[in-house]
Amino acid sequence: MTSKQKIISPGKTKILDFKLTGDVRSFNLQALVLMVIGLIFYANSFRNEYALDDGIVIEKNFYVQDGFRGVFKILKTDAYDSFYKQMNAGQQLSGGRYRPLSIVTFAIEQQLFGKSIKELEKEKKEEDKEKKKVSNAYTELSTFRHVGNVLFFIFSVLVLLYFLREFIFKESLLTAFAVALLFLIHPIHTEVVANVKSRDEILSFLFIILALIKAFQYWENKQTKYLLWGLLYYFLALLSKEYGVVLIVLIPMLFYIKRNETLARSFTAMLPFLAVAVIYLLIRFSVVGKGVIIKDPDVLNAPFKFATKDQEWATKIEILDHYLRLLFYPTPLSSDYSYNTIPYTNFSDPKVWLSLLIHISLIIATIVLFIKRNVLAFAFAFYLIYLMLVGNIILDIGATMGERLIYHSSFGFCMASGMLAAWLLQKIKQTTTANVVGGIVAGIIVIWFGSITIARNAEWKNDTTLFIADAEKVPNSALVNGNAGKAFIDMSELEEDKQKEKELIQKSLYYLQRAVATHRKYANGYLNLGVAYYKLNDYAKARNSWDTARMIYPSNPFLTRNFALLGQMYYNEAMRLGPNKPAEALELLEKAVEVDPSNPDYWYNLGGASYTIRDFKRAREAWTQTLELKPDYEQARQGLRAIPATK
Repeated sequence: MTSKQKIISPGKTKILDFKLTGDVRSFNLQALVLMVIGLIFYANSFRNEYALDDGIVIEKNFYVQDGFRGVFKILKTDAYDSFYKQMNAGQQLSGGRYRPLSIVTFAIEQQLFGKSIKELEKEKKEEDKEKKKVSNAYTELSTFRHVGNVLFFIFSVLVLLYFLREFIFKESLLTAFAVALLFLIHPIHTEVVANVKSRDEILSFLFIILALIKAFQYWENKQTKYLLWGLLYYFLALLSKEYGVVLIVLIPMLFYIKRNETLARSFTAMLPFLAVAVIYLLIRFSVVGKGVIIKDPDVLNAPFKFATKDQEWATKIEILDHYLRLLFYPTPLSSDYSYNTIPYTNFSDPKVWLSLLIHISLIIATIVLFIKRNVLAFAFAFYLIYLMLVGNIILDIGATMGERLIYHSSFGFCMASGMLAAWLLQKIKQTTTANVVGGIVAGIIVIWFGSITIARNAEWKNDTTLFIADAEKVPNSALVNGNAGKAFIDMSELEEDKQKEKELIQKSLYYLQRAVATHRKYANGYLNLGVAYYKLNDYAKARNSWDTARMIYPSNPFLTRNFALLGQMYYNEAMRLGPNKPAEALELLEKAVEVDPSNPDYWYNLGGASYTIRDFKRAREAWTQTLELKPDYEQARQGLRAIPATK
């Protein structure tokens, strides 16, 4: 034996040792297959831009763009703090969001590979001067971050494979591979991988599995280093997303099942992790507190706002079935399931009772299997516990449902499915036949799921492609229709052909009108509806839309800009008509000061127009208002002195 050779004890497979062997049961070959398939499935996402919440979490997040200097701010604020400040709004989501780890990775990427915020602002100003219709200032790292998401995801699957082989399916390595493969290829994960912001889900799951591995290694070897690594991974899982707290249930459960420990000793194994969870919760509370309670939340953030109690609970129960259906048949996929994608239902609906029966049966099966120390209980528990967290059963999460939300639960589904497949194949007596059947079925599923995943990645290219595609899949979603309408407006701004530009605006009106018809208090819907009317020169409807938006959301910063544009349009037209049509000019100036009352020039010219038609009272009011806004406006002073004295 040479000095470079090492003796490796049986069963101690290294996670990243990729020397190939011909044995299909070897970790090396299985890992390579997973890496290749993962890259094939998600390579077309590398060229994607930002989409959905990427804008507020990454692209326009000042703390991320500030690189290393923003890390401390990220660690001590709500995940959406930068966005709230830009919108001049307080916390909008009940309970707050403290998930700093993924956002810290974005800031580190910005520091190491991107431009500073000053450089980005300078570049943006230069692009504005050149009147570029599309700014590249904040999108320079989108490809890099998409590649990062895919690599994080694939690595998490390799870690999962190691965990399953070493601690769950040690006697059935092909079952471990089947579970990891199904988790890798399942199309319901496209949102998590293709939407950069959802890196928090990937990191959360990765560190949960790493924490489980170290917990097992500590239990087997009693070496403190394994416990310390396990606690560190657990803390990182919590910093990624709150879901890690569930490990305080899953760890003792798994030890009881797989290590034949007593319940008391299994509970003891969880105590150090419970201490870490308490520390995390204290940190979280110090940062975001208990979270605000919105007095009158928008239905998009409180999806059951318009439902009765019976409707609310019936709908929540039915939604659990929606998740299960997407796991079995993952199409169509959508970025949004908010109001009114899934209409309210009631307990007269048979689907509600079917969902209730399925999930109660799963709970009973979990308990029975746990008593029997059957590992299938762990799969069911993993699925059910995380489902309860995101299903608005334990607490309201501010969303109806979402594909990213089922990411953790889907592992339980994949594990149970892999075990079922292995059990069915065992019923085939001929080994060769079983292998052929298993290979054919696996091949069909890989091809089917691959076609869905690759197509869905393309739809995640940017907001425009995503929202237009999803508007056809979930036509009752107010949010998706509103976003699709905004996408067509954005497309119109890139169009040089005036006729095609008008056609795109007309399409935007279709979706925006559908959005506000669905949700009568959809502020952004009315905001963009006004933009569409403005671009079509229908200023009366534009104003009506913006007035409605202002009644719903008075502090929306975009309203100030939009009303200023409308005021400028009224003013310019008044100046054009003034010499020949003073009455019409006066009417336009009245509209200008109504929509933008902070502009002293509008008030001054309103005073002048009123003076011309000898409406001295109105002229005095207008010039007085001019001086209140701008005390050194000398022409207004002269105008006031010129008004004849009243008797």
